[in-house]
Amino acid sequence: MAQHQLDASPETIHWGYFDAKLPPILTIDPGDTVTISTVSGGPEAMPGAPFVIPPALPAIHAAHKPKLPGHICTGPVAVRGARAGQVLEVRIKDIELHYDWGFTFSAPLKGALPDDFDDIHFMNIPLDRERMTGRLPWGLELPLKPFFGVMAVAPPVAWGALSTLPPRRNGGNLDNKELVAGTTLYLPIHVDGALFSVGDGHGVQGDGEVCVTAIETGLIGTFELHLREDMQLTWPMAETPTHVMTMAFDPDLDDCVVIALRSMIDLISNRTGITKAEAYALCSLAADLRITQVVNGNKGVHVMLDKSLLQKDRR
Repeated sequence: MAQHQLDASPETIHWGYFDAKLPPILTIDPGDTVTISTVSGGPEAMPGAPFVIPPALPAIHAAHKPKLPGHICTGPVAVRGARAGQVLEVRIKDIELHYDWGFTFSAPLKGALPDDFDDIHFMNIPLDRERMTGRLPWGLELPLKPFFGVMAVAPPVAWGALSTLPPRRNGGNLDNKELVAGTTLYLPIHVDGALFSVGDGHGVQGDGEVCVTAIETGLIGTFELHLREDMQLTWPMAETPTHVMTMAFDPDLDDCVVIALRSMIDLISNRTGITKAEAYALCSLAADLRITQVVNGNKGVHVMLDKSLLQKDRR
């Protein structure tokens, strides 16, 4: 299988939106690997010396303004033969830091506590590539666990141009800290070519992303893209080396719980042959229901189950 490189530049990004009408920047075959560099942050986020600013970032600022509020995404990448109704399997092979710095901010009327803080609070955070730590202003060194906040395929044509901020059925701003290197993300395809985009690099984030940001930074990801005709999905799902994971996004956390839990029950029943009532009980006994994030318009819930528990019914 071929290997490809796609670097962030004014010619290869879209800022703030997804749209099925975006032309692909690169077209690859199923099973090919593509290494994609990303950038994050507006001009106000860039630090001074001694930090290194990738030349692509100020060049993008000079050439583009966000079409809608949202993230700088690299892509889209088309996959030959991809059709609506199929599933894109995104194997996350590797994630590296692109910057030696990141940033975090909070602001009035944003985040999980929109009324608690009256002023904008901004931090630039040095990132140590060798030790994989970020040093916070009060001296705490936080271990880094980088992942991409945004991974998406194109939305349906009828949805038009959409902000990248709320996660949806096409993926997008998932902000799921489990999606590190070694995991696999599955996205339902809505248009021919799939049109995969990535951005919103995170150095580390807690479940919830409560102040509205992680350590925002640029990342370089290597992805192996496959087409799955044997799967049908309505919502994104994922697998880590040890767990299966279903996801849901909605303004109401209760609705997220219902959607993600029903998806996990279906997954368990389909893989094991046990009844849905039995799968529901297994979820209560062994699955973990987690809040992905609560700050992006559509909130997120993911349900995780150890794959060792997906044993075929032997009765």
